Amino acid sequence: MFEFLNMRIRSFMHAISGWWFVISTQRNTWIHATATTLVVLLASWLKLPARDWAILFLVIGLVWIAEFLNTALEAVVDLSSPQNHPLAKVGKDVGAAAVLISALVAVLVGLFIMGPPLLDKISTFATK
Repeated sequence: MFEFLNMRIRSFMHAISGWWFVISTQRNTWIHATATTLVVLLASWLKLPARDWAILFLVIGLVWIAEFLNTALEAVVDLSSPQNHPLAKVGKDVGAAAVLISALVAVLVGLFIMGPPLLDKISTFATK
């Protein structure tokens, strides 16, 4: 039992180490963090229902997962191909494209979910 818990704690610490690496080395994570914060604040202000929160958290998670996987892919490519190679570039570019696609999907989902209640709030303020 002790060994099982010790292994889980070590696994957790490795995950935290990876998380810290991404946050501290990848400039785009600060863009994601800012966007995440703004979405959460806006969704709170709009008093969205739980179902909408769940969808927002899913797409926010999708973007973060894509960024983390892209960082891992870049590290593996750099390790396996320290010199410039056309296939290494393809791997890195495709990983970056995955992050871009997930971010665009998140923006669209955010607009669909938060757009109508935001327009309602804005029109309410405009008519006062």
